[in-house]
This record gives sequence, C-alpha cells and structure tokens, in this order.
Amino acid sequence: MPNSKSALKRLRQSEKRRVHNKTARSRLRTALKRVRDASDAGQAAEAYREASRLLDRAAARGLIHKNVASRSKGRLATHVRKLGG
Repeated sequence: MPNSKSALKRLRQSEKRRVHNKTARSRLRTALKRVRDASDAGQAAEAYREASRLLDRAAARGLIHKNVASRSKGRLATHVRKLGG
C-alpha cells in the first residue's frame, strides 16, 4: 500500500489509465481481427477504414508506437487488396 498521499493518488491514476488503455487496446485488436476475418472485399474495406482510424488514434495517444500503427495499416491494406477491394 502507498505510504504518502501523492503515492495514493498516483495509484488511483495509474489504475484508471490501465483500465482505459486495456479497453482501447481490446477495441483495436477486435477491429484488426475483423479486417483479417472479412469474407468479401467490401466488408474488408469497411473494416479496414475503421481499423485504420483506431490505429491512428492509438498511435497519437501513445497507446502504440506510430511505426507499429503504420506497419499494421500497410499489412492490412495488402490483405484487403488481395481480397479485391
């Protein structure tokens, strides 16, 4: 347990951030999975738009590195192109 008021506040803040980051990361991973699991090109293209938006937002907020977001978008775009979208 924290011994000072500032340590207690830091504990509260970090727990709140951890939960928020966990939900954001979960949404992101689900969006990426939807792109990979899409059956037709139209569905994949729509899922890619959503995933791309979430990747950019996560990178801007520091949840993931910007190069990770860029690499993921490139790989997903290649996957969507292969489906014909």
